[in-house]
Amino acid sequence: MTTSVAQNSVQVYLGSRSYDVFIITDFLASLGAGIEPWFEDRADMPPGRRQAMIVTDQNVVDPHANNVRKSLEANGWQCGLHVMEAGEQSKCLETVSEIYDELVEMKAGRQVVILAVGGGVVGDAAGFVASTYTRGVPVIQVPTTLLAQVDSSIGGKVGINHKKGKNLIGQFHQPLGVVIDTATLNTLPDREYRAGLAEVVKYGVILDDEMFAYLEKSVDGLNNRDMDVLREVIRRSCRHKADVVEEDEFETTGRRAILNYGHTFAHAYEALTQYGALLHGEAVSIGMIHASQLAERLGMVDSTVTERQQKLLNALSLPTELPESVEFTADDVLDRMKLDKKNVSGKLRFVLPTRIGEVRVVTDVNPDDVRAVLPV
Repeated sequence: MTTSVAQNSVQVYLGSRSYDVFIITDFLASLGAGIEPWFEDRADMPPGRRQAMIVTDQNVVDPHANNVRKSLEANGWQCGLHVMEAGEQSKCLETVSEIYDELVEMKAGRQVVILAVGGGVVGDAAGFVASTYTRGVPVIQVPTTLLAQVDSSIGGKVGINHKKGKNLIGQFHQPLGVVIDTATLNTLPDREYRAGLAEVVKYGVILDDEMFAYLEKSVDGLNNRDMDVLREVIRRSCRHKADVVEEDEFETTGRRAILNYGHTFAHAYEALTQYGALLHGEAVSIGMIHASQLAERLGMVDSTVTERQQKLLNALSLPTELPESVEFTADDVLDRMKLDKKNVSGKLRFVLPTRIGEVRVVTDVNPDDVRAVLPV
């Protein structure tokens, strides 16, 4: 990478698994040359003998994945291309099996590199393939959605869904690197873009009151996709995600759990709506409000903390209430929550705010308190 590119980066320090997150504009067409330094010390992957499997979906195969493919092939790579159906329903064993078959057919060995070009669904599924094919091959994350750029592409959590719950099958597999091309946000549908903003707001609530205030002052810039504003919030979000991952890479100390603010509610809502009615970021937006209301009920915050979040999320055109069309009950939600892998010994665990910029993990929450904040 050039010096100018390196200056727009966030480093994730994990010893031998350390890597860079590059935040660049209009870079995909030159990605093949740009990532060359990552392979200079790989004697088993000499130029002209490198293999890559690009995993993408129908929404971004053209132009983004094809730009990556052309760039790699121009630099001597042999490339396969797997195009998933877009949507959370594709993050499943069937998709993974199809990619395995294609890797075997192209006679890919342990030197193959998986490139995930797309949103969080693509990144999770492609990363899971990379973590398991021949017991593990490198993966480069090339996130094309705001949500994936600020969250799922960093930290090495990869996996697929089970019909009974989200991300129940997976593991940790850190990427070789992350390339964020902010120009991809210009092609992102409005609803997908706003879903990503929910995760940006989350970082302000859990870690950075100054960032939250910056978001409140920058609503117009965020709504208009002002690139100066976006570069700033992407950089801050990536830095916060990297800091937490460095402290708790494998979720053993509990620190990484704070990233799940709003997610215990959100994952239940996503599963109960068959991963169709709500985008992940939309579910997180609603889940953050319900988590904050639960914190109010437990006496951890006053109503102003919830009100500030609701005002900001509404200003960004994000939902803060469940759709009227939902048909599930509070008991349905609690049953789904009990399947959440973040629970401890069967006890419900939530990440709840103590103020804007700080949260803590609360275990063994009374189900009746959860029912009280659910609108179903």
